[in-house]
Amino acid sequence: MKAFDWQLQKKGYIPMSGQILDASLVPAPKQRNTDVEKEAIKAGKTAREIWPDEPHKPVQKDTDARWTLKIGGKIRYRPDGTPLPQIALPVFGYKSHIAIDRRFGFIRESAVTSASHADGRVLPRLVTTDNTSSEVWADSAYRSQKNEKWLASRMLVGSVLNFVCEWHSG
Repeated sequence: MKAFDWQLQKKGYIPMSGQILDASLVPAPKQRNTDVEKEAIKAGKTAREIWPDEPHKPVQKDTDARWTLKIGGKIRYRPDGTPLPQIALPVFGYKSHIAIDRRFGFIRESAVTSASHADGRVLPRLVTTDNTSSEVWADSAYRSQKNEKWLASRMLVGSVLNFVCEWHSG
């Protein structure tokens, strides 16, 4: 990422239009673990510690992925116009977080976390301070008092984006 950024700067690219942050869920194969193995994983043990006598099993097991609920999708409405409850789908895997340049869409920073990791906790790792614009756009998952304070301390301004576009014909 840094090498790509360096090449862009060498060609005269100057990030000046702000940053957009977002995350995508990346599903992983579900694990078939016993209750004892699940507890060991939750306790932070490595795969080699959990299966010390089985040399091939640790490389086949994913002990970093976690479960989360993906809430959303297209909002559906009752005949009277009131919205139906949104569906919550369980997802096992990871989150891929990125920060892009608002104007050109270049990925400037990225991070990968477990699916259950809160988006807002990744904001300081994603936001760069070399953008001449002080604006940072993100959805409400990144908003918190701590992040607002962090942005303000770097003279940056957070803006909340609503990535859900609804078309409702009534």
